Amino acid sequence: MENKTENSTLRRLKSHYRLVILNEDSYEEVVKMKLTRTSVYIFFSSIFVLIMGITAFLIIFTPLKYYLPGVGYGNAAEQRAYKELKVKTDSMENVLDNQTRYIDNISKVLKGEQIKMDTTALNLPELPDADE
Repeated sequence: MENKTENSTLRRLKSHYRLVILNEDSYEEVVKMKLTRTSVYIFFSSIFVLIMGITAFLIIFTPLKYYLPGVGYGNAAEQRAYKELKVKTDSMENVLDNQTRYIDNISKVLKGEQIKMDTTALNLPELPDADE
């Protein structure tokens, strides 16, 4: 019984089919092809592999890799330099914020306005526990 289904499956894969594309207005045959299921499977498989290869090529050998997260950030030295620049930038932003606040407070004092001091914003060192 298994042999019979095997033969019918193989026979269907090797059976020839005709694909005809007709012009709707004149019913003239524009394209006609003789196909088998095997040839259609091989065609679509090779198209899939080709598209995957082109995609891999574009990602590996072009700057597109820099748009993917976690890929293409360079070697360890570049990563270290990137982290150092990030730390410097953050510290420069903090200094700029502090200077801006200082200048705003000076201008308020010169104008005679009251400055409200917020002691919760102070970064005081923590006192050691009495248990120690």
